[in-house]
Amino acid sequence: MSVRSERMGSMPADATPENQATRLDGGLDPQQKAAVLAPRGPVCVLAGAGTGKTRTITRRIAHLVANGHVSAGQVLAVTFTARAAGEMRGRLRALGIGGGGPQVQARTFHAAALRQLKYFWPQVVGDTQWRLLDRKFALVGQAANRVGLPTTTESIRDLAGEIEWAKSSLVAPEDYPATAARARRDVPADAEKVAAVYDGYQALKTSDPDGILLDFDDLLLHTAIALEDNAAVAEEFRDRYRCFVVDEYQDVTPLQQRVLNAWIGDRDDLTVVGDANQTIYSFTGATPRYLLDFSRRFPDATVVRLERDYRSSPEVVSLANRVIGAARGRIAGTRLQLVGQRPSGPEPTFAEYDDEPAEAGAVAKQISKLIGQGVEPSEIAVLYRINAQSEVHEQALTQAGIPYQVRGGEGFFTRQEVRQAVTALRQVAGRDDLPDGADTGEALVTLVRAALVPLGLTETEPAGVQARERWNSLTALIALTEELLSHDPLLTLNGLLGELAARSEARHPPVVQGVTLASLHAAKGLEWDAVFLVGVTEGTLPIAHVLGDSNSSGDEAGIEEERRLFYVGVTRAREHLALSWALARTEGGRKTRRRSRFLNGLIPDDSPASRIAKPARSKRQPPRCRVCGKQLMGATATMLGRCEQCPSNLDVELFEALKQWRRERSREMKVPAYVVFSDNTLTAIAEQQPQDERALVAIPGIGAKKLEQYGADVLAVVRGERVAQTLDLT
Repeated sequence: MSVRSERMGSMPADATPENQATRLDGGLDPQQKAAVLAPRGPVCVLAGAGTGKTRTITRRIAHLVANGHVSAGQVLAVTFTARAAGEMRGRLRALGIGGGGPQVQARTFHAAALRQLKYFWPQVVGDTQWRLLDRKFALVGQAANRVGLPTTTESIRDLAGEIEWAKSSLVAPEDYPATAARARRDVPADAEKVAAVYDGYQALKTSDPDGILLDFDDLLLHTAIALEDNAAVAEEFRDRYRCFVVDEYQDVTPLQQRVLNAWIGDRDDLTVVGDANQTIYSFTGATPRYLLDFSRRFPDATVVRLERDYRSSPEVVSLANRVIGAARGRIAGTRLQLVGQRPSGPEPTFAEYDDEPAEAGAVAKQISKLIGQGVEPSEIAVLYRINAQSEVHEQALTQAGIPYQVRGGEGFFTRQEVRQAVTALRQVAGRDDLPDGADTGEALVTLVRAALVPLGLTETEPAGVQARERWNSLTALIALTEELLSHDPLLTLNGLLGELAARSEARHPPVVQGVTLASLHAAKGLEWDAVFLVGVTEGTLPIAHVLGDSNSSGDEAGIEEERRLFYVGVTRAREHLALSWALARTEGGRKTRRRSRFLNGLIPDDSPASRIAKPARSKRQPPRCRVCGKQLMGATATMLGRCEQCPSNLDVELFEALKQWRRERSREMKVPAYVVFSDNTLTAIAEQQPQDERALVAIPGIGAKKLEQYGADVLAVVRGERVAQTLDLT
């Protein structure tokens, strides 16, 4: 094989320069094409949301290989997630890059460093053994215990997070207190003690009798040092890799930049891609300054701006531009003004509700409407700032019979702190020394609060990311207790536990392609046809701990990062975008909240949200048990139309016939049986035996769409027209 053909990276045998060029730059817009065809050397691609950056950089790599600038095996492309690296490799394979020969190395920073360190370690260190420490929890716990800090799961996670930030920021233990103060870090404990834990953790890693322990940050640091301090190692590496590509460059940390500098040396064959408007990981040490200063470091760099948004409708793009256009402190020349390329769509909507349950109910109703219009549930997302906000939306979707999945976190009732809280409440309920009335009515809230204090419930929000997550979940349980009391003033602790158990049981759907519930951080890099951005209030978005108090204006850098997080949420939507907020947390609660400052100037004057919107819930009287007449509590009781403890008049034969009919329909439609109707809905039908559409649609879980799809069949089964046939089948 000639040198030329080897450097082509095993392109197809019938490839000619003409059809190569057509294949690699065909279908690109002028800016994408400029990035792809830019000469070898430093290139900075400022790529806005939805502008096709992955397509552009993979085509650029293919262009460099196809034109003999570099062989496929000499390209190292790094990004921040294994998913993104896998997508890059797949696209390069589709372009014919690598073929049967050496392929482009597309990896995360850590995966690339691990591979290199394994190879170079014997040359640099010798026979000393090392192994990867993939979980630092135990060692951080030991170090925390030695300095007298709490060793709860959340405390250790917060300390580990601070250690990771310090190492990513190239901050030594002795420099941590001063640096953390300058950076206005939300430290989980006294900074001197955090520094002592950091120092102790570092010492523990070198005391392992089986060799040195290296965590993921150590992989990067030792890789950089190996290249910086060993000329032979650096020469071998730089002969192997000649061309570098970095995706999501706005999220690079000082430690990752040090590794990149060591890889490159004094060369400049580097392409970086990023968007400073999407910098949302500063709390991990990420900084956009390397992206923003790229043309200063490389004065001859080619800078290309991708601003044509192929993801979102012009209406969504316009709103996104206005969100980020209000940002402060952005460097001139780095501001991207997106231009929507999709057909026109509906205007984004804004809505204000009295309380969170009303907001969640309205969102579930709108989602049901979209699904009825043909939007796939998997193409719909509900996005929020903190994970504790998912509880009320999980409940609303469950009651509406809409399948969902929680991304980037656990469902509310499966979170560790919530499981611990329920266990603690069960222990209290099992005591025989509670005074009469101590677990009933208003006293119940006091009792629940007391039970949750040992688990981390405090009067004020604590410092530390993990501690705040726990605190938010516990306060959500208090809010849920208060909400249930508003429906049933005589609620007891056992009644509360029964309701929590029913809600937990109702929210264990199999893994399905349902509506996505996700935090804004977990939504980064994803997109949906419809996005509901909920809870857009001061203290939530922006988050409370960056706002300061009455004596300070808050953390301006932190507030701007929250604005960018809001921008990321808006740009996840392709066509439908709804933004909403609630004035109170619980139903009937005091309306003390106000909408986010980020909404200022965005809401049209003629929008209902420019005034207080009407609550979405019906004004009808709450449902009551058809057996005893008491007000119904919980999704299961509401579905059945009776208290769960009241006697059932279930027609067993009809129930079995309904289940058989459901099995047949689910097979025909190739969907899980519960997508047709849940067991609770079938039970309600078999108990109430509706004889017409009006009676059928009165059963919760049977809306207009399901009535249209299944109403005639169900009524036929109830009338016995299919019962005999069904029983014959069984």
